[in-house]
Amino acid sequence: MIVKKLHQAGVRSEHAYLAAAGSIGLSLATWSASQSREDLERADRWGIFVGEWAPTFFCLGLALANYEKNE
Repeated sequence: MIVKKLHQAGVRSEHAYLAAAGSIGLSLATWSASQSREDLERADRWGIFVGEWAPTFFCLGLALANYEKNE
């Protein structure tokens, strides 16, 4: 149901894969920027939080790829 709605909205598997790669890059950028910050713990937690988005986007990408293949 969700995958069908996403597909109808124009979201393709490539978009989800790009979002996953972007979240990994954003997580690394946040982590490297946190090295020079005073509030290190908060910046580290933000980097971990953003890094946890990647598996969700990869799963959505796989679901969308399967939907596109079966369509």
